[in-house]
Amino acid sequence: MSSLQIRPADAADLPFVTDIYADAVRFGTATFELVPPDLAEMTRRFQVLRDGGFPYFVAVLDGSVIGYAYAGAYRPRPAYRFTVENSVYLQPTIHRRGIGQQLLRRLIAECEAHGFRQMIAVIGDSANAGSIGVHTKCGFQMIGTHPNVGLKFGRWLDTVMMQRALGEGASTVPATDR
Repeated sequence: MSSLQIRPADAADLPFVTDIYADAVRFGTATFELVPPDLAEMTRRFQVLRDGGFPYFVAVLDGSVIGYAYAGAYRPRPAYRFTVENSVYLQPTIHRRGIGQQLLRRLIAECEAHGFRQMIAVIGDSANAGSIGVHTKCGFQMIGTHPNVGLKFGRWLDTVMMQRALGEGASTVPATDR
């Protein structure tokens, strides 16, 4: 019986995270990066998120990191401080097992615990039915599509925007902003 664990990421996980992301960059359309970042750059990105107080998780199956998810700032301006953007990536051999959904649900719960109020998914490629489906199952609503905004693998790609309220969402104004 396989044992799945979802836990906070640490620096020792970053070589595996780097490999998972490199595969997505080289062969997929979920990200619009064209050149995979190296370990030093992935470490820098991880540290920025950690220093910003954002959650970052890895999925570990039988002792191996097979996926990761994190939230980061949606936009840098202060009025956006209660809104996060999520990212979820898995090893290609692990797709369609519900692990992405488990990672995203854990990320949502942690973002709610941190007081964030909205989560935005920016999904590369409108043909990415797997990611759109996982986000829909986790309560995200379609908010729009930016057609033909990325060029990768010789074709134009859309960006799909989805959104989910966290906690009280926009039903109240946080005490820190009154």
